[in-house]
Amino acid sequence: MENTEKTRYSDAELLEFKEIILEKLRVAKEELASLTKSLSNPNSNGTDDTAGTFKTLEDGSATLEKEQINQLAARQKKFIDNLEAALVRIENKTYGVCRETGKLIQKERLRAVPHTTLSMEAKLKQY
Repeated sequence: MENTEKTRYSDAELLEFKEIILEKLRVAKEELASLTKSLSNPNSNGTDDTAGTFKTLEDGSATLEKEQINQLAARQKKFIDNLEAALVRIENKTYGVCRETGKLIQKERLRAVPHTTLSMEAKLKQY
C-alpha cells in the first residue's frame, strides 16, 4: 500500500514560502539598517545647550537606549540569518521538514514563523 503522507513540499509550495521569506527578509534588512543608522547618529535630540546635571541624566539614558538598540539590532541580525538559512533549505528542498520528527511542519506554522525548523509537536516536547 502506498504511503500518501507527503515527505516534502512541492516546488510550487516552496516557491510560495520563498516569496514570504524574501519579503520578511527585505523588511528585516530595512529595520536593521534603520537601527544601525540610529546607532551611528547619537545626540539627535539636540540637548547640547542644556544644564550640566540634566546632561548627566541624558547621557545615562542615551547609554541605556544605545544598549537596547544594540540588542534589537543583534536580534534582527539573528532573524536575518535564520531567514537566509531557510532560503538554503528551500533550495535543498528540505524546507518545512521538522528536524526532530522528520514530518512536514504545518503550512500555517510556516506562514507565521517561516524560518522555523520544528513542528508544533516537537516544539511542545521541549517544554
